[in-house]
Amino acid sequence: MTFLRRPAVGLLGQVLGILLLTLVIEFGASTLLYERASGFAVRDDEANRLAEHLVISRRLIAERPQLERPAMAAELTTDRYALQWSATLPAVPAIAPALDEMHRQVLEWEPSLAATELWLRLQSPGRRSVVTGGLRLDDGSWLFFRTRQPIANLNLSVERIALAMVPAIALMLLGALLLRRVLLPLRRLATAADRVGHGLVEHVEEDGPGEVRRVITAFNRMQDRIQALIAGRTQALAAVGHDLRTPLARLHLRTEALPDIDTRDAIVRDVSEMEAMITSLLAFLGGSAEPEPTSVVDLAVLCATLADDAEDRGRVAHYDGPDHCEWRLRRVGFKRALVNLVENALHYGDTVTIRLVTDRPGAVIRIEDDGPGIPDDELEHVLEPFVRLDPARSRDTVGFGLGLSIVQLAVAEEGGRLTLANRTGGGLCAEIALPPQETK
Repeated sequence: MTFLRRPAVGLLGQVLGILLLTLVIEFGASTLLYERASGFAVRDDEANRLAEHLVISRRLIAERPQLERPAMAAELTTDRYALQWSATLPAVPAIAPALDEMHRQVLEWEPSLAATELWLRLQSPGRRSVVTGGLRLDDGSWLFFRTRQPIANLNLSVERIALAMVPAIALMLLGALLLRRVLLPLRRLATAADRVGHGLVEHVEEDGPGEVRRVITAFNRMQDRIQALIAGRTQALAAVGHDLRTPLARLHLRTEALPDIDTRDAIVRDVSEMEAMITSLLAFLGGSAEPEPTSVVDLAVLCATLADDAEDRGRVAHYDGPDHCEWRLRRVGFKRALVNLVENALHYGDTVTIRLVTDRPGAVIRIEDDGPGIPDDELEHVLEPFVRLDPARSRDTVGFGLGLSIVQLAVAEEGGRLTLANRTGGGLCAEIALPPQETK
């Protein structure tokens, strides 16, 4: 069964369509506003006052010679009405709506004005209700007038505000809904992009304007390529690790047959160092197509066990903290991180203390040593991959300098934060701060 696919309209086309729709609505509302203006009326006393002022002014100006009429019009100007005489018809505002109802009211009070070609217009509807108009004198000249103050009780105020506000609110709501619909695929794309690199593959539905669809298609293909690269790299690293460990194991066995003890011990140390380097490199670059699931781990028991293991090897290590503290995390990765920190502390210091603090939101694990510490300006730099601070530490460091980077990645997987700080009395403090969580 074949379905007709909706044609993809470009983002520019959709935005132009939205603008066109808003313009059409605005034009319709403005047209309605101007048409309604012709039916606006004023109170009878306002119409009477305007009619009387026009009749008197017309009579007084008509009696004056044309040279004196501008001055007379200025004298007849009041706080409410401004008058101006002109030998020709003044320009009638083209877009100002006619006040038909008000025109009828004025003529009802003064029918004599019907022969003067009286016209009335409403200027700037929607802002100040200023009325302009004009009437013809007997000699063909014109008397132009306008209200200097808004006409009192002009019964268009409420309707004008309503007509002006309703379209504006409707346009804002309509524009917001349409733009939200247009930008919805982009929001889904941003959410999926934020999850890339966290072991989650989420193909985004191809929807929206043509440009957005092409971006989503490219993003989905990029995710597939990234996953293929990760899977290929993981397989390659696993194969390399296996291939490297096999000759190292054979070399280790053959070393046992060497008669020279010193030479044998030196080769064993080198082989052990190579194995440690391979292990750290695979841990940092290996990745995983199937991320390790979380499980409930007793942090207190884990920290105490690491301290006991160090004691069993003849090192000085202490655990300070509660007897039990259950936490949901990735056990293998997090244990590897703690082991790296403890081994790092044992390598550079003589005494190691593992502290677990749970009397605050979340949990804090501190690994403290009494070694030489790290220069303050290198505390952030040392967390980068393949960084080894030989001037600050001994040169017999084993590995590629990936230990702290592996710790940082593992802690980040749990939503935590790794920070390094030099202790006041000497040594280094590596702190893992885990965010609060609901224990089950």
